[in-house]
Amino acid sequence: MKILYRGPLASCNYDCPYCPFAKRRDPPELLREDRAALERFTGWVRGADEPVEVLFTPWGEGLTRSWYRRALIELSHLPHVGRVAIQTNLSARLGWVQDADPAKLALWCTYHPGQTTQERFLAASATLGRHGIRHSVGIVGLPEHLEPAVELRRRLDPEVYLWVNAADGHRYGPEEEAAWTAIDPLFGYSVRPHLSLGRSCRTGDEVVSVLGDGTVRRCHFVPETLGNLYDGSWTARRGERPCPNATCDCHIGYVHLRTLPLYDVFAGGVLERIPNERIPSAGCGR
Repeated sequence: MKILYRGPLASCNYDCPYCPFAKRRDPPELLREDRAALERFTGWVRGADEPVEVLFTPWGEGLTRSWYRRALIELSHLPHVGRVAIQTNLSARLGWVQDADPAKLALWCTYHPGQTTQERFLAASATLGRHGIRHSVGIVGLPEHLEPAVELRRRLDPEVYLWVNAADGHRYGPEEEAAWTAIDPLFGYSVRPHLSLGRSCRTGDEVVSVLGDGTVRRCHFVPETLGNLYDGSWTARRGERPCPNATCDCHIGYVHLRTLPLYDVFAGGVLERIPNERIPSAGCGR
């Protein structure tokens, strides 16, 4: 089972103009709540009775908080945890990764031009590489990010996948889409929403979303509650069911659609967004 966990944390040390959580500071009581929620979740995973993979998808930046680093280290050493990953801006110190199991830990890293230097970001990626930590690197496909993205791809280890997220509300003409696709052959999957209403999806069965209080939903984008993780009530409603949304336009959602070939494309790296060696051209039907 794959779990996408999102606790109360919503603070970030970056000031990206396209993000509602930019430079947001959580009050001490919310940070304590987030820490307690994560420790409770880690305890549940510790005692889980089936194989588990976890992707932390915090609204803010988790790796600047010690409890996320500890959770990643601990979960990486549990025999029934196949993968533990987190979405991060890669700004935090990385000395802690040497204590994790590199066969289990993975990072989904986003480069934000204007928030850090490319040299610093590349140095952090290289540090992960030296420790054998699987990671992908990505960027938001805004027009002003194209030149930095081209340079990043040139300088980045060729073994590291560079993905591009289509910017919310931005319309891509053919030439612009082609330029981004030259950087990320899979960009076509991000640039157009995927029809999902009534279509088969792994969420709710093989994949679930868990909030800090234990609320279980099929995914982050369907508000219907299946139950609670900690009292086991969610298991009665666990199972495959068609998607109730008209479209799905976020990678952590549409990657699980059975109508798309992305479990083959990302075989062995679904949570950390690392494709296998067979990357198809991104014609990407809907």
